[in-house]
Amino acid sequence: MVILLVATTTDPASINPANALLAMPGWTPGPSLQGIKSFANQQVRLLQQDKGIVEEDHLDVRWEEATGEVVDEIIFFSKHTAVSNRPALTVHPIGVPHLLEGEVPPQGGKPGWAAPPNPRIGPWLRLLKKIAQSYNLVPEFEITLEGTHHGPVTDKLAMFVEIGSTEEYWKRLDAAKVVAQLVWEGLGLGGEPAVGNWSRDVAKKKVLLGIGGGHYAPRHMDIVQKDDVWVGHLLSGYCLPMEDPSQSKAEANRAVVGGAWKQAIEVAFKTTKSAFPSGDIMAHLDHKSFKSWQKNAITAFLAEQNIKIGRPNDFL
Repeated sequence: MVILLVATTTDPASINPANALLAMPGWTPGPSLQGIKSFANQQVRLLQQDKGIVEEDHLDVRWEEATGEVVDEIIFFSKHTAVSNRPALTVHPIGVPHLLEGEVPPQGGKPGWAAPPNPRIGPWLRLLKKIAQSYNLVPEFEITLEGTHHGPVTDKLAMFVEIGSTEEYWKRLDAAKVVAQLVWEGLGLGGEPAVGNWSRDVAKKKVLLGIGGGHYAPRHMDIVQKDDVWVGHLLSGYCLPMEDPSQSKAEANRAVVGGAWKQAIEVAFKTTKSAFPSGDIMAHLDHKSFKSWQKNAITAFLAEQNIKIGRPNDFL
C-alpha cells in the first residue's frame, strides 16, 4: 500500500510545499506516469503534474495500473481562494454530492460523487495548528476546515491541504514549509509514529459528519479542535439544496421538501462510513443555519436512515 501526494507546477501553493518536502531526507526519483514526475520515500509517492490540481481524475487507478502498487490514500496540495482574502491554511474532504446527473461541476468531480474522507483530516488540522504556531504564522494565518467541495475524482481516502488566500500568500515559503512539515510528521517520514491512522482498534471511534453552516464550518470546528475527534464529510449549506415546500412551512416534512439534499446526505454518510470501518458516525447539525422546516426535514430523514445525531458533548 502506498500514499500518493499530488502537486501541480501551475500553482505555487502546491509546488512549493512539494519542493520543501523533497528537500527533506530520503527521496529518490520514481517512474514517470504519463509525463507526470514521481518521487518515492518509504511508502509515500509524490507526483508532480502540470495540469490544474482538480483536472487529473483517477490518478490512483492510473498509478496502480502503471506500477502495480496499490494506493491507500491520496493527498493534494493546492491554493485556496476566498472573498475575504484572509491568509489561511486549510484542510478538507472532496466531492460534489449535491449535484444531479447532467449538472456540470464547476471545479472537477462528477455529479453525486464524493471521495471517502481521509481520516487524517481531523488529527492533521490539530497538528497543522501546532506547526503553524511554531513557525509564528498564527494568528496571521487562520487554521481551518473547509466544507466538502470540488474534485478530482478518486475513490480512495482523499483530502486537500491548501494555502490561501491570495497570490502573496500562495507564494509564502514559510507557509509551504509548514505544509511540508505537516506531511513529514503526519505520515511518519521522520521515524515518529504517523498521525491520523484509523484502525478498528482505535480507542475513540466518534466521527463527525457535519451538516449545515458556512463553508468554513465554524460550529463543527468548535468540536473538531478537541483531541480524539475524527472528521468525515462536511456538508455546508450550499451542499444541501432544499426547495421551500409550497404549503404552510409548519406542515413541511421530508416527503415534500425537494432538492438534492437527501442525495448529498446519503452519499456523504456512505463514503464517511467506508472511510471509518466500525466508526461511530454521528451527524452534527449547525442548527442556527437552518430554518425550522429545513431542520425538521433533515432530522426526520436522518432518523429514517438510522443516522445518529450528536450534540457537542457526545463527541467528547
